[in-house]
Amino acid sequence: MISCADAVKQLWEYLDGTVGVADRDAIQEHLSLCQRCCGEAEFAGEFRNFLASQHYEDLHPAIRQRLSTFMEGL
Repeated sequence: MISCADAVKQLWEYLDGTVGVADRDAIQEHLSLCQRCCGEAEFAGEFRNFLASQHYEDLHPAIRQRLSTFMEGL
């Protein structure tokens, strides 16, 4: 089984459906056994859906700034 660090490192790609079959299966196995990572995946999925449903310009300026700062750190 993969580690929490490996699962989280690939989480966004997993949610986007861009990981390979072997990685997807390993992440799914990990998420089925790890409550903490499963919670992170659930939150990330909901956050991703929220962002996809919003227009960037309609977000509160403080939220836009925090997102920009976060994205610059990646």
